[in-house]
Amino acid sequence: MALAGSAACAQATGSTAVPPAQQQPATPLDVPAPPADVQLPPVEPVIPDAEFEATVPALDPAGDAALDAPLESIEAFERRIASEQAAAAPQDGQTPPAGNPALADGDPQETIGDAPITDTALNEPLPPLESFQVEEVQFTEAEVESGPTEVAYTVVINGLDSVDEDSAANLAGMFDGLSALKDDDEAANVAQVSARLTEDSALLQSILASEGWYDATVTTRLDRTGEDNAAPLTAVLDVVPGQRYNFSDIIVTAAPTEPTELISSNLALKVGEPIIAERVQGAEAQVAVALPENGYPFAQVGQRDILLDPETGDGVYTLPVEVGQRSVFGGIRTTGNLAFDAEHIEVLSRFDRGELYDSRMVDDLRQALVATGLFNTISVTPEATGEDAGNGTQYATILVDQDAGPPRTLAGSAGYGTGQGIRVEGSWTHRNLFPPEGALIGTAVLGTREQGVGATFRRNNAGRRDRTFSLIAQALHSDFDAFEAYTGRVAALVTYDSTPIWQKRFTYAYGAQLLGSVEEDFDFSINGLADRTFFIGGLTGQAGFDTSDSLLNPTRGFRFTTLIEPEASLQDGFDTYVRARIDGTAYLPIGDSFVVAGRLRFGTIQGIDRFDLAPSRRFYAGGGGSVRGFGFQQLGPRVEYANPDFDPTDEDSDEPETLIRPIGGRSVAEGAAEVRYRWGNFGVVGFVDAGQVYEETYPTFDDIRIGVGVGARYYTNFGPLRVDIATPMNRQRGESRLNLYISIGQAF
Repeated sequence: MALAGSAACAQATGSTAVPPAQQQPATPLDVPAPPADVQLPPVEPVIPDAEFEATVPALDPAGDAALDAPLESIEAFERRIASEQAAAAPQDGQTPPAGNPALADGDPQETIGDAPITDTALNEPLPPLESFQVEEVQFTEAEVESGPTEVAYTVVINGLDSVDEDSAANLAGMFDGLSALKDDDEAANVAQVSARLTEDSALLQSILASEGWYDATVTTRLDRTGEDNAAPLTAVLDVVPGQRYNFSDIIVTAAPTEPTELISSNLALKVGEPIIAERVQGAEAQVAVALPENGYPFAQVGQRDILLDPETGDGVYTLPVEVGQRSVFGGIRTTGNLAFDAEHIEVLSRFDRGELYDSRMVDDLRQALVATGLFNTISVTPEATGEDAGNGTQYATILVDQDAGPPRTLAGSAGYGTGQGIRVEGSWTHRNLFPPEGALIGTAVLGTREQGVGATFRRNNAGRRDRTFSLIAQALHSDFDAFEAYTGRVAALVTYDSTPIWQKRFTYAYGAQLLGSVEEDFDFSINGLADRTFFIGGLTGQAGFDTSDSLLNPTRGFRFTTLIEPEASLQDGFDTYVRARIDGTAYLPIGDSFVVAGRLRFGTIQGIDRFDLAPSRRFYAGGGGSVRGFGFQQLGPRVEYANPDFDPTDEDSDEPETLIRPIGGRSVAEGAAEVRYRWGNFGVVGFVDAGQVYEETYPTFDDIRIGVGVGARYYTNFGPLRVDIATPMNRQRGESRLNLYISIGQAF
């Protein structure tokens, strides 16, 4: 240690340690001393001492006594300088003394004087800009255009293939998706390539560590692929993975649960398997989800600890879990700016007091509250009560914090169909005018074939979740090829239907309605059109069963719906009849992009002659929601009659001599098949539709008409936008060659 200290000291002073016996006295300028027996000749001085002292001036001309005098005060110094400057300043009208740069601009009060002006041209005025003559600079060599240069490079990773073989994950693919080097194969300069290389080195180490290679090292270098400096570079990453760490023990520190294996069965980690970050995080997330789903609403998963042994490659995993008190559902408490009270929230909930707590039911309640559309924000959380519920559980109150939002909305929809024309519908809704969830809705329809207004009172979640009660009043004018009608309708309806949150297997609807209608109908007794008045009272009953996977865009499953409407004609007594219809659809996916879909419909009217039945209550077929390829309501029995607007004497008239009018029937049969192909948000459809309407009360299945076509789909977050074009097979007189349909949602 003493030797090291001496050496350090010697290095710090810049000298060399020498033993005392070898030390010699130093000579000036390090010139060696002459031997003692050598006599040097005398040297003449360059400047005699007397001459040198006479040449050097004295420090103080006033004498050495002045050096010992006290210093002048600052105030006295400033007064003396000011008086000297005032004496030197020129009087008014005088020019500054020549040769005094401090007074060149006439201002003696300057800290730094003006520079002397030796060039009189500097005081001359500048010439005007237009007098300047600019001459182009001539270069002896052609000017070389310069632009941004880029450095091309390739990326090489050595040693990663062997790691990929031992890992289920595609590490090379993970690196390619995140790499800064592979995001672009060119850089502005070599420094940028080097920076990307450094960044990717850290990325590669993180990826390896996430798969259990915690000791991995990654070295980098830049190689030139040619001798030319402009040649592309190769960014090289050399991977040495080292050993892979495995779980040697898995320890969970938690209080006992019910069932006892609740945590272990959901923590999907095993001794001996590699320590993979994604699997560890997924297993912990599953525990955090499973505990609240099984009666532990206040469970918390703590911070894991993994102790690694570099000698053996083992990892001891420890996870602390606070399970909290096992709980059952208690009451519901609500706070905030209320849209409705806790009693109505209980109607929306799907759990009862005393049931084991399940976070999925809490999430479902939150979704149902959001679906009402009455809130800006809504939160649903459990809170401990400490109230004993027996069997080692306590009650957990569900706290609903509301922030009611604007209850009014405006909505609109539009569509077009051949035979139906353009149809635009708008609505105004106050969703909570009669709390809870009592809405008043005003509607208006404006189209080329339909016009009308209506008002509806609707109570959502009426005594039961997703059950709706409605009172409806409508006035509607319809002018189709089959009939023209002015109709008033009053109805009451109860429905239990699917919603975007909960698509139900079983649905139903029932209600009653009264209709008064003045309708234009073909009267065979006069072989022409006549207005007729109908008063109809009836009941409605509908049931449905649905296993499809979507309401607006189903791709698998099937649906079945039946509708029964007992009605009575009231204008000439009390004549009863029954309208009934059955609909079925099925959907079969083929691969990831194709869906084959099919539809069948059968309908019958029993107990009344066709002429006694109001035209608006008969069956028709044809159109975008029926048999595409034909106009709206164009299929079925038809009559041909003289056109009252035809004038045989008017040669310029384009009115036909006769008109063809659908008159509807008492039974219907329809079928359709589609092949749907989708890529991204777009899709195409090929389809074949078939159907017919019959005068008889049951379909006879003769004279089935067929339409074929193609369609385009654009898939939005609220359903597909549909555009279909179709043509009838064996087109008959009066039928359009092409029919266009535009709407929202699939055809079925």
